[in-house]
Order: sequence, then C-alpha cells, then structure tokens
Amino acid sequence: MVDYLSLYQTLDTLGAGDWANILSSQVEQAFAEQVHGDLVKWRKVIDDLSQFDTSSRDLFSHVQIGRAADLTFSEQELLNVALKKLHPWRKGPFSLFGIEIDSEWRSDWKWERLKKQIAPLNNRLVLDVGCGNGYHCWRMLGAGAKLVVGIDPTLLSVLQFQMIRKLYGDAAVYVLPIGIDDMPNNLQLFDTVFSMGVLYHRRSPIDHLLELKNCLRSGGELVLETLVIEGGAEHILVPEQRYAQMRNVWFLPSCDALLVWLKRCGFKNIKLVDVTKTSIDEQRSTEWMQFHSLRNFLDHEDQNFTCEGLPAPVRAIFIAENG
Repeated sequence: MVDYLSLYQTLDTLGAGDWANILSSQVEQAFAEQVHGDLVKWRKVIDDLSQFDTSSRDLFSHVQIGRAADLTFSEQELLNVALKKLHPWRKGPFSLFGIEIDSEWRSDWKWERLKKQIAPLNNRLVLDVGCGNGYHCWRMLGAGAKLVVGIDPTLLSVLQFQMIRKLYGDAAVYVLPIGIDDMPNNLQLFDTVFSMGVLYHRRSPIDHLLELKNCLRSGGELVLETLVIEGGAEHILVPEQRYAQMRNVWFLPSCDALLVWLKRCGFKNIKLVDVTKTSIDEQRSTEWMQFHSLRNFLDHEDQNFTCEGLPAPVRAIFIAENG
C-alpha cells in the first residue's frame, strides 16, 4: 500500500502542515476495514503482487509502465489476473508490462483536448478533484508537475491507483480517499486545480466552484470540465429524476450560464477552450469494464438524446484564473 508519510512531510515543507495533520486521520478512517466489504480483498490483491523491475516508463505520450519482455509468461499472467480482480476500470488506458487496460473511458482523448490549452504544469503543485483511479494525475506528472494530489472517495478507484503506483515505483503523485468537502477552507496551496466530471454531481455547483477557488493560490489556474447544454445564460437543465441513467446529476448549465457562475465566484480571464459531444467510442463497455455504458444510456433510435429524452452528453472545458 502507498505510504502517505512522504506526502505529509512534503505538505509540511510547503506550509500546509495543518492540512497534513488532518489528512492523517481522514485517510486512516477511509481505509478502516468496516467501511467497505471488498476493501480487504482489494488490498490483498495489491499486497500479494510482486514488485517487478521496470525497463521503461512513459507518462508523456500515454501511461506506460514496463514492457512484456520484462516479465516471464507466468509473471504476466499473475499480473493480468490481479488487475482483473480490480474490475471495473473506468479511466485509462494503461499499458502495464504488455497488458493493455482498455478502460471504459478513453481518458487520453480528454487529455489531448486540454493539454495545449492549460498553463504549463512544469514545477507546479496540482490538485485533481474527483480523479478516479488517477489516470490524469499520471499525465499531469508526465507534463512536469512538481507534485500531483488527486482526491476521490471511491475506494476501488484509490486501490487501482495504488496498484499502478506499486508497479511504477515512488513518484510525486498521490490519490487520497477523500472528497472536496473534506478539504480545509482557504487552503490556497495549489497552482493548478482540475475538476473534471464533477460539477454536475454537486447539489450546489456554486459552492463547488468556491471550494475549488479556495484550494488555489492567488493567480492559480482552474481547469473545469463538465456537462453542458445549448442555450443562453438563462438556460440550465435540472433533470427531474435521472440523466443518462445517473441519479446524482443535478445541474447542467449552458456554457453562457457557467461563464456567469465563474464570474460570480471571482474567477477572471475565463476561457471556453473546448466543447465536445461524448461519443460511444469515447465511453463504452470493454473487457475491463463489462457493465452497461454510454450506448445503453442513449435513445436507441436517436443518439442525440438520452434514454430519458434529454439532450445527449456534451462536455465543455473552461480555463479560469483565481482572481
């Protein structure tokens, strides 16, 4: 398992020792065995896996650790079985000693859409809110970040990250089993804060934007990706029940409405850098995520609509500066 002591020490040197002290108890509580019945099983999968020597690592063009030739056939089979025990893999892809994890999401496509739009990550402190298994955290590290901290309360996602990190080795990247609500007020620590695929899950989107702002240093950059709808500043969709079979979707603003929200929260130099309709090639069922996916959640006769008759998923990326 990942030892967070080095993170706590780093935070202390950065003047965030108070947060480090809080984190210690938060992480301990999250990993308490009674929290999730499968946690013991998942941890055993990681603990039982050998640490392999790695001939190569690549976090710039993709997330690749080792090559097939680094392992014997039996070692590769053992690794493949271990990785499958952490199903479903939602974010990726990962290339691990010749094993290709074809995740539900082509998260690399999202990264390609935003990587040239954001401020260079060289030597920056980066926070990724709702990071899942940390796929984008690795890409941020590959882009030169000094320290990457991801937060996500989904324990399976955190354990998937810990599996990847065991295979990679020590690195200045961590995924914590907490949510944005667990972050201290007015932390003002990070140079860049990412929130991708989170805003529409929040019951109060304005509060979420303010929470993100509180994590940023003055002049720091917010990278916000979320579902949007067409329309003017007065257009906001609030699903009556489900959206694409998701229960926890609350607000889908138009791009103009989201621009107003960001301004009201004190962000400046706000830019809309991408709007892309989510395709069934970008989000789909695979060998590594065998449950229903986007194709099942769209209208079978017209994929411009969800199965509830609402506009099909379209995602926008905003860049904004903490004023």
